[in-house]
Amino acid sequence: MPLAIGPGIEIPDDELIITASRSGGPGGQHVNKTSSRITVRFVIAESPSLAPEDRATLLTRLGRRVAADGSVRVVAQDSRSQHANRRTALSRLEVLLADALRPAVPRVATRVPRSSRTNRREGKVRRAEVKRGRGRVDREEV
Repeated sequence: MPLAIGPGIEIPDDELIITASRSGGPGGQHVNKTSSRITVRFVIAESPSLAPEDRATLLTRLGRRVAADGSVRVVAQDSRSQHANRRTALSRLEVLLADALRPAVPRVATRVPRSSRTNRREGKVRRAEVKRGRGRVDREEV
C-alpha cells in the first residue's frame, strides 16, 4: 500500500526498505527470540516518485534526520507484534514526510495594541520608582 504524503504524491512500497530486528529492553524470552522492531528507510535523494523540488524541500526541511546517503529512517518497537510495529513505523514516516512537504504559513505582521504599550510604559515607571527608592537614606530626611 503506497504512502500518500501530499496531494498527488505517493511513495510506492518498492521504494521503502523495511527491516526487522530484535527489540531492546526487558521482556524475557519473547523479546530475545522474535524480531519485532521495524526500521523503515526511504532514500529521498534517489526517489523517482518525487519531483526534484519536493526532493530538495524534504532534504532541507528534514535537516539532521537525513543520513549521508540521502535517506531518512524511522524505527518502531512499541508493540510486541511485528505487524503492529510495521504499521506504526509506516504511519510515522508518512506523517514526517507530509509535515515536511506542507508549505510554511507566512507570518502576518500585526500592531501591538495601545493598551499593551501603555501597560509596558507604566510598568517601567513603577520599576524605576522602586529602584529610585533603594538609594541611600539621609538621617535628616527620616
